[in-house]
Amino acid sequence: MAKMVIMYEKPKDTEKFDEHYFNIHVPLGRKIPNIIKDSVHRVVDTQNTDLNLYLITVLEFENLEKLLEAFASPEARQAEEDGPNLFQYLDKPPIITILD
Repeated sequence: MAKMVIMYEKPKDTEKFDEHYFNIHVPLGRKIPNIIKDSVHRVVDTQNTDLNLYLITVLEFENLEKLLEAFASPEARQAEEDGPNLFQYLDKPPIITILD
């Protein structure tokens, strides 16, 4: 199983970030093919980091090949194109990790 983990630090405007994220960005992301499971988690506490994490999103795929195929799709490009609309509420873009 392969996963993409996306970590967002606390937004400058949490209300506008949440509104855009949950009403626009998440629905776009859910159109990306090959996702087996997706989940969004609010960060309650962190240890051993200076990051002020706010949300963590996990996208699960059958394998790395399916993940790479998914992110080459038009649906993924549409979600990526929405990034600047979401990132305007952040000081920094999210941290994205790929796990295999």
